[in-house]
Amino acid sequence: MNKPLRRISLFCGLLVLALLIRTNWLQYVQAEELSTRKENRRVQIAQYATERGNIIVQGEPITGSTVTDGSDYKYKRTYTEGELWSPVTGYASQAFGATQLESLEDGILTGNDDRLFFDRTIGMFTGEKKQGGNVVTTLNRAAQKAAFEKLGTKKGAVAAIDPRTGAILALVSTPSYDPSSFAGNSKTDEKAWVELKDSEDKKLVNRALRETYPPGSTFKVVTAAAALEHGVVKEIDDPTDTPEPYILPGTKTQLPNSHTGCEKASLNQALRISCNSVFANLGDKVTRDKMVETAEKFGFNNDKIDTPVRAFASVYDKKMGRDGNAQSSIGQFNTAATPLQMAMVTAAIANDGKLMKPYMVDHLTAPNLDIIEKHEPQEMSRPLSAGNAQKVQEMMVNVVAKGTGEKAQIKGVTVGGKTGTAQHGEGNKKRPYAWFISYAENPDGTSPVAVAVVIEDSEGTARDDISGGGLAAPVAKAVMEAVLKSQG
Repeated sequence: MNKPLRRISLFCGLLVLALLIRTNWLQYVQAEELSTRKENRRVQIAQYATERGNIIVQGEPITGSTVTDGSDYKYKRTYTEGELWSPVTGYASQAFGATQLESLEDGILTGNDDRLFFDRTIGMFTGEKKQGGNVVTTLNRAAQKAAFEKLGTKKGAVAAIDPRTGAILALVSTPSYDPSSFAGNSKTDEKAWVELKDSEDKKLVNRALRETYPPGSTFKVVTAAAALEHGVVKEIDDPTDTPEPYILPGTKTQLPNSHTGCEKASLNQALRISCNSVFANLGDKVTRDKMVETAEKFGFNNDKIDTPVRAFASVYDKKMGRDGNAQSSIGQFNTAATPLQMAMVTAAIANDGKLMKPYMVDHLTAPNLDIIEKHEPQEMSRPLSAGNAQKVQEMMVNVVAKGTGEKAQIKGVTVGGKTGTAQHGEGNKKRPYAWFISYAENPDGTSPVAVAVVIEDSEGTARDDISGGGLAAPVAKAVMEAVLKSQG
């Protein structure tokens, strides 16, 4: 063979070798990545080729599937009481993808999860069509409805937790949306999606997990816990050295109180009537670094709180000066919290200082209902000792019994709570947020429910009438009553 032919042969051989390497690379190395890419339309067609498994609340599905005509996608998702449950389920849309539980547990719901391999294999021999598994939640139907109905037309959110386990009992965000309205891929679905996406009310935002607010005076329970834990306060009825008026450290700015009787007020009295000056003073004495330490034990500054839906990180500033720390100690300045975070704070206090990791999926089942994964409650941290937690409980009970939280009282039940009215906006000119956190006790002293409620705006309510005790406490009461009633 002459030299030119040898070169051509060698070149052709290299081309064939490169083709073989590339083919094998695509088949064996990149196969899974390519087959699961969102841009691969066959993946989406397969995703909706069979009925999805269901999301379950107390034994009843809150989702379903229906056949669609004139589309490559055979089935589309349906939702029972979609507006009520969308903060839990998220959505699964043929055109716009999936979020929250629908996205995170997609493998189980579609039947594609490796843990369902045996079921799929058996189906190949028996001729049974492929089925999805189910996601069984921890939600309490009565508590969810109570929160949703009580919030009504108000913008706001509710998070309720079982302090003993961390199980999420209610997760509500209003105004809400119905995921069924854009579950398909028609022009009607597209129109509904665009209206929701561009809504000024941010209906697609899960306010309970994915929105942070200044927590206002509800944060004072964290400051109380820090003051007790770090020895700034020994006994809750001892007078503090708080002057009146109180001047923010390093400034000439006076911090106002909404009530009289705050000068040298005890921790117990200060929480009952919500004295800004006392808690700003205590936060300064605890010091910023130790306030940060306590706040973080409650869950602040943690961007990996997964329920399994990830919650936004709540914030306690690590770098602010003394005046900022004093203001942050009353839930203002840069302090920001999700409703879930404040429910976690309340749950830790109600559970004698033990914070359990919040979760809303109890277990996953195969199509035949065999359990393939079961959640086990996990301790997250110990923000305060049992003794100090019980002192904070005593003070929170006083807030409800004879303080600013009287509207949360439940006949024959011990209830602890804390109100909050959080200022925000430039010069605090925007309508304040109304907060309430609370827990209810069983006769044996354990608590089956801790609740956090925030109301962004209550249309028709005068600014001076916006308060946590007036607007948010009745919502929390309804949720606690629903849980207590449902446990018999």
